[in-house]
Amino acid sequence: MLTCKDASLDFPTKTIFSEVTLGISSGDRIGIVGANGDGKSTLLNLLARRIEPDTGQVIPSGNATIGLLGQRDTLNNNNTVADVLAGAQVDAFTWEASREARTIVEKLLGDVDHSKRVADLSGGQRRRCDLARLLIGDWDILMLDEPTNHLDIGAIHWLAEHLRSRWQSGSGALLVVTHDRWFLDEVCRTMWEVHDGQVDPFEGGYSAYVMQRVERDRRAALAKQKRENKLRKELAWLSRGAQARRSKPRFHLEAAQALIADVPEMRNSLELKQMAVSRLGKQVLELSDVCLDRGGQRILTDITWNIGPGDRIGILGENGAGKSSLLHLLNGSLRPTLGHIKTGRTVHFATLTQNLDELTPLEEDTIRVVLSRYKTFYQVEGKKLTPAALLERAGFTPAEMNARIKDLSGGQRRRLQLLLILLDEPNVLILDEPGNDLDTDMLAVTEDLLDNWPGTLIVVSHDRYFIERVTDSQFALIDGHIHHVPGGVDEYLSLLEQKHQSTQSNTAKGTQTAPRNTNTTRATSAHSFTTASNESARSSATHNARKTSDSTRDVTSDELSNAERHALRKQLYSLERKMKTQQNRVTKAQEILAETDPFDFVALGVAQAELQHHQAALSELEDTWLEISDRI
Repeated sequence: MLTCKDASLDFPTKTIFSEVTLGISSGDRIGIVGANGDGKSTLLNLLARRIEPDTGQVIPSGNATIGLLGQRDTLNNNNTVADVLAGAQVDAFTWEASREARTIVEKLLGDVDHSKRVADLSGGQRRRCDLARLLIGDWDILMLDEPTNHLDIGAIHWLAEHLRSRWQSGSGALLVVTHDRWFLDEVCRTMWEVHDGQVDPFEGGYSAYVMQRVERDRRAALAKQKRENKLRKELAWLSRGAQARRSKPRFHLEAAQALIADVPEMRNSLELKQMAVSRLGKQVLELSDVCLDRGGQRILTDITWNIGPGDRIGILGENGAGKSSLLHLLNGSLRPTLGHIKTGRTVHFATLTQNLDELTPLEEDTIRVVLSRYKTFYQVEGKKLTPAALLERAGFTPAEMNARIKDLSGGQRRRLQLLLILLDEPNVLILDEPGNDLDTDMLAVTEDLLDNWPGTLIVVSHDRYFIERVTDSQFALIDGHIHHVPGGVDEYLSLLEQKHQSTQSNTAKGTQTAPRNTNTTRATSAHSFTTASNESARSSATHNARKTSDSTRDVTSDELSNAERHALRKQLYSLERKMKTQQNRVTKAQEILAETDPFDFVALGVAQAELQHHQAALSELEDTWLEISDRI
């Protein structure tokens, strides 16, 4: 359908692509990942022929049509939403007669007045309008740049379903750039990794890509270790002096220099470590019958909730459900209309907001100046580290220390904001959409950091992989009420479906009997849904009790409840942490074996036995991981 041959592209300060050759065929479902700034969005624009390569060619086959959702839309501010949607079809307003088109509009723009001008839409509404326009159209190749931005979890789930069923098997092609790893696993069968001017293909979705990349990096580490061992011997020989060098064959010197030139630059591991936190008392937050009104409307209703030390809580909800308002109540920046919130005496809040407000007063400062206002040293893993050293662990280079805050990219600002929050050493951390502007590698770094976070953690995120990865319990905010969802995101989506069906049922009844009173219908629907969800919660609790008493029974994936599946996922995350630790032990044992004198047979035997012991332990963990993964 499309061929990219030997394409190269240079920007003034960086080579983006160097002789890249790629092909897109019918049936391809491709996810594109890579670090921020490595060229993922540029690749889409190149393939869509929005920009031309400096050398090489991009050649579409035949009359293949390409639809591109860019990071910036080209919508006309004077058009209405209805105008935009009508323009997506050749025949004006034929989308209204299309069931699929109506579903797209309902799912993405159900809360938007179609007579509203584009100029009057919020950023999120404008983005969803552009996505709806694109999905209504008929394209052979669909290219989406961060399509999940401004979508809640329910809409993301629907979009994945839509893209999976949009084309018949073996037809159409999809390319997606996104940091949402669950989404990549759901819709993609091939991954492209963009890095260092190249594009590397991997078979499978995101999970398969990670496994292949780990294996690739493991082999590269072993090769690097062997190179370094040989380098040490070569350089030791070279250091014996010019006379010694002249007495040896010339090729030996050239071979040593070739080895040095061949050593690849290691990519930044972006590893963040746990930072010291203040102690928490027994009480953190206690909400009693809390209500909140905004703009004459009740946003939150009768919330009674106790949050304790060390709790790791994820908050789920649709756009506009009141999640951010709830966070403002929790950290004290908003006062409830009714009810009481009691905060523990030792609580020290830190909040990572969506809009990076904390950095606004620092726009003219350099990173170096900002860090100079903090403590000189921080105790991390028994070592004293400066803020600058911690910044390097957050993926910044020493040269970037002199960059002004206003010149940083979105991802850099997000990383700096997180680091500054941690330097304040809070014990209650509130994260509002922490994944915004982060690539998949940096998301993994953030997850590693939060895995070891000893304080109370409260997270709002539309990234279901992230929220289930870093939190132990999830709560859903629906119709102003908070609901515990032991089954995680799957149970939350089930509750949303119940709510939707309840609303449709009551709407149908109201249409048959009399003109609908919107407020009454909404109240009735909320009452019906709340009753149903309470029954669901009781059923879930009973089921969990049965599961605990019979946890060893053999269960197939179809028989698993949401709660059971969620528990198994948590086991997987725990195993992954253990596997990482064990892999470090294997690597250390390999290093010891490589450094052992080859003529010291006793030492070699001990080192070999130690390596085999750690490899066996790692293999056992991997087998357990695979068994649990198969059950899910």
